[in-house]
Amino acid sequence: MRSRVLILIPVLLLLLGTGCSSGPVRDVGLDKLSPRKAEQELSTGITNYEDGNYKAAAKNLQSALDLGLTFDGDAARAHKYLAFIHCLSNREKQCRDEFKKAFEKDNKFDLDPAETGHPIWGPAFRAVKAERKK
Repeated sequence: MRSRVLILIPVLLLLLGTGCSSGPVRDVGLDKLSPRKAEQELSTGITNYEDGNYKAAAKNLQSALDLGLTFDGDAARAHKYLAFIHCLSNREKQCRDEFKKAFEKDNKFDLDPAETGHPIWGPAFRAVKAERKK
């Protein structure tokens, strides 16, 4: 019995030692679970928009698009907020262009009823949507 214990002790120490030799958690691939830079820029852009920081929001949203958002729905959202910013700045052509880009990314793109009825960007959105149906 004693000989078995003496054999098991080095084996257990070896197993414990190899368990401790792994690298940092990021080497296992868990770092891929954190949002990518593009998604972070989108989130920051939306937050800036909601806070009324339209210049910073536009910069973040465009950066998110330039970095390459993973999902087309996210890209459509970025274009939506850029459209809102352009409309609020009386740049109707750019506003419509951003709505068109949103539809290009997501052909089922739509606004919430409250957004569609907004007096500033609602008419531009409805016009772009109607053009697509022709």
